[in-house]
Amino acid sequence: MPHCDALYCGFGDVARMGRFDSRVEQAFDGGVRWERQRVDADRQQTLPGLPGVVRTVRTPEFAGMVFHEVRAKSVLNRVPGSSPMPFAWTVNPYRGCSHACTYCFARNSHTYLDLDSGKDFDSEIVVKVNVAEVLARQLRAPSWQHDHVAMGTNTDPYQRVEGRYQLMPGIIKALAESGTPFSILTKGPVLARDLPLLADAAQQVEVGVGVSIALLDRDLQHSVEPGTASPQARLDLVRKIREAGLPCGVMIAPVLPRLTDSTDQLDALLAAVADAGATGATVLALHLRKGAREWFLQWLERTHPSLLPVYRKLYARGATVDPQYRAWLGAKVGPLLRKYKLNYRERRESGHRWPKGSLPAKTEQAGVIDEEQLTLL
Repeated sequence: MPHCDALYCGFGDVARMGRFDSRVEQAFDGGVRWERQRVDADRQQTLPGLPGVVRTVRTPEFAGMVFHEVRAKSVLNRVPGSSPMPFAWTVNPYRGCSHACTYCFARNSHTYLDLDSGKDFDSEIVVKVNVAEVLARQLRAPSWQHDHVAMGTNTDPYQRVEGRYQLMPGIIKALAESGTPFSILTKGPVLARDLPLLADAAQQVEVGVGVSIALLDRDLQHSVEPGTASPQARLDLVRKIREAGLPCGVMIAPVLPRLTDSTDQLDALLAAVADAGATGATVLALHLRKGAREWFLQWLERTHPSLLPVYRKLYARGATVDPQYRAWLGAKVGPLLRKYKLNYRERRESGHRWPKGSLPAKTEQAGVIDEEQLTLL
């Protein structure tokens, strides 16, 4: 397995997080040993729905964060049949996410653990330390049909702490060795560590890789996505993925009304994405589900209070933005995708073959992002 001694951190372009010292990072009940860590015995077995808690860990390297290590019994999650998602199965090695994106649609899932969807989601991270072992066992079951498995659909598998727990290499190997196609969507440049492994896996199964980049403005990015790597770091990741011989789609998501949706902003972002070598792009407007809605609107009130009436009007119907706005955004984005040759329709018609990790999602008519906005990786 390739070794990476420098990891990206969301608090600046690149942060040196130190070499992996084997004397420190030894296996411990499926987890890792961290220097100067503190195990909180009184926190164990206290989270509803997590009967497999091994231990709860705090470490100076991740100040203000708590990691609840659990031993999961099952890690393959069936997507409900009524879901619009173009895949049937997911694997999430983590619950909660240090990216701390104010708009994250997965926030409400933390309330099932008796934690809040705001600060707790950002700082109380559940780590399924035995995920690779359990996944390999489940994939060996005679009933497994080798359906596509998507990762990064709930919380990011390459968030910062993956540099320590290193769960993804085992997951990738289990999927590839079982003949199961898969895809990964991430904001985390830690994925670069596993590119040789992903390239090898692509020789055995179809692999889709996607990077999420919502905006280029560093000040806004630091405010709305405080735990993520910089946009430039993610563009560099797209280049590395392409250099490894893998296709890489980019999710321009979410587009924030009145904040990131001007023609100049979208043009600049799509130009940068094309220059990085992306093999396609999908542009999606902000979606405000319960949990994310409250947290995002609190952020908006602190940082852009004049926009609160605009957002309340645009999202008066619920989680999805007003149809007229979607039509307006679609009409603006379509020509830009064609300009930078990032629209999926033309690539399909030209004979470009996409992996199953880039399955088309249904799109609405009325000019809403059109069929060119095809994939949810």
